[in-house]
Amino acid sequence: MSPLISPQRQQQQMAEEQSVEEAASLSPRMIYEVIRREGEEELNRTKRSLFWSGIAAGILISLSVLGEATFRAYLPDSTSRFLLENLGYSLGFLAVIMGRMQLFTENTITTVLPIMRKRTFDSVWCMLRLWAIVLGANVIGAFAAAALFVFTPAITPETFLAVLSLSEHATGMPAAQGFWRAIPAGVIVALIVWMLPQAAEAAFFLILTFTWVIAAGDFTHIVAGSVEMAVLLLEGSLGLSDAIFRFFLPVLAGNIIGGTIIFTLVAWGQVRDDVEGAEEKV
Repeated sequence: MSPLISPQRQQQQMAEEQSVEEAASLSPRMIYEVIRREGEEELNRTKRSLFWSGIAAGILISLSVLGEATFRAYLPDSTSRFLLENLGYSLGFLAVIMGRMQLFTENTITTVLPIMRKRTFDSVWCMLRLWAIVLGANVIGAFAAAALFVFTPAITPETFLAVLSLSEHATGMPAAQGFWRAIPAGVIVALIVWMLPQAAEAAFFLILTFTWVIAAGDFTHIVAGSVEMAVLLLEGSLGLSDAIFRFFLPVLAGNIIGGTIIFTLVAWGQVRDDVEGAEEKV
C-alpha cells in the first residue's frame, strides 16, 4: 500500500504543475493567441479612441528623435558616439509600446493575425480602416511634435541642429534605399510584439535593445521618420513631393512588407497547423 502524500508534497506538486503550465504558455501557439486577442480588441475599439491614442503615439515617438539628437549634440565627437547616441532612439519606442499607445508598425502584426484565422472581406476592411486611422493620427502627432521643435524655443539650438542633421540623413537617402532599409525595421518591430507576451519584467530591455538595433543599423521607421520629415517640411528645407515619394511611401511600403508579409506570415506558418487543428477538435 502506497503511503499517503503529505500536504507539503501536495503543495510541491501543485507548484510544479503550475510551473509546467506557465512554461507551456510560452509556446508559439499561445503567443499567437495572446497577440490575436490583442488585435481583435484593437479592431473593436472606437475610431475616436484609436485616433487619440495614435496622436499620442505620434507625439511621444518624437522622443526617439529628441533623445538621439541630445546625445549627438552633447557627447564628445568620437568613434563610439554613434553607438551611444542611438540609445536615445529607444526612448520614444519605450514610451509608446510600454504606454500601450497605437503605433502603426505594431499593427502590422497584431491586427493581421486575427485575419489569418478569419479571412473575410469584413475583417480585411476593419484592418485597413484601423491602419488608416492609426497611421494618419501618428503623422498628425509627429507634425505636432515637429512644430514644437521648429517654431518654439523648447529645445536648445545645439539639439535643434542635431535634429536637423538626423532628419536630413533619414529623409535624404534614395527612395529604393529607404524602402529596403525599412523592411528590417518592420521585421524588428513585429518581432518585439511577438516576444513581449513572454518578456515579463524584461520588456524594458527587450524594447531598448531591438529599437537600438533599428537606429544603429540605420534602418528606416515610418512613424519616427515622420517626425524628421515634418521637421524639414516645416523648416522649409524639404519639398512636399520629395517628402511623399522619396521618403514616406517607400518607407511605409518597406515597413508593411517587413512586419506583415515577412514576419507575420512566417509566424502564422509555424502555428497554423496547431491553431486550425485545435479549432477542428472544438
